[in-house]
Amino acid sequence: MPDGEPIAFASSPCGAVASALVAERLRRVVALQGEVLSDRDPEALHQMRVSFRRLCSTLEQFAPALNLPDAVDPQRIARIRRRLGLTRDLDVLRQRLDQQLLPQLPEREIRQLKPLLKQLKRERQLAFEDLVDTLQGRRYLKLLATLQQWLKQPVFTPLGEEPLAAWRPELVQAVLAGLTSLPGWWAASPYDSEAIAQLHRLRRRLKKARYGLSNLEPLDPQQFEPWVNRFRQLQDLLGDLNDLELIDVALHRQLDGEPDQLVPGLCSLMAERRSCSWQEWQGLAEPLRSAQTRLALNALSHA
Repeated sequence: MPDGEPIAFASSPCGAVASALVAERLRRVVALQGEVLSDRDPEALHQMRVSFRRLCSTLEQFAPALNLPDAVDPQRIARIRRRLGLTRDLDVLRQRLDQQLLPQLPEREIRQLKPLLKQLKRERQLAFEDLVDTLQGRRYLKLLATLQQWLKQPVFTPLGEEPLAAWRPELVQAVLAGLTSLPGWWAASPYDSEAIAQLHRLRRRLKKARYGLSNLEPLDPQQFEPWVNRFRQLQDLLGDLNDLELIDVALHRQLDGEPDQLVPGLCSLMAERRSCSWQEWQGLAEPLRSAQTRLALNALSHA
């Protein structure tokens, strides 16, 4: 893939750019598999999950330009992505508790939380066993082999032979369409169940937008890079709120009583953190609702 001049990138065919991106993402996924299976460092799983998401995003964004084998099935890819996600989400919860919250709690509260920590450990073990079965399974290995074989002689649709710059509007809209009208932008509280669901959907869409725009960043770095960074900030804040919500759900599920009474220090820390993240989120999200900012975002579609 061209890695220097935006002009060279722009003049390359859509299919050539897409196949180079797919090759880059796939190499990263394959390279990380051994580390993930050894389960020594949770960062390897995080990086593999990100690389797999980027691979999925690229395949989806450039689908009209690519003539892929039938074995490269979006539903199969989504199942693999969910398996990676479940194990990683449990890692994040345990890390958040072990490294950020528990060190600030009195010993009495830590004892109250031991059953929860044991349950999270059990759930993570089961999720990882399922993940190992997936990564060593025939379907997953066939998917990797099929993509690697296709990359040796990639096949494109007629659109795939067109210059990338000529299809900038469509490729941008493929990842931005409907983003600014999602209900999550108007969510009123990080505690309301409906608002939480809306924010979760918005977080997923921000991820899609961020990955899709980063794929096109060499076309116009000055325009695309600020939006990629902005979406990353928004996504991180929503991720923080999501983690705290998952911990809260786990507390209510595992503790034999009300968390506010059994672990008041933890609940206070979580409420403080949630309030800070929510205020930051509102400050960054509010401009996205303005006509001026939405017009600037839509302008990314045009050279």
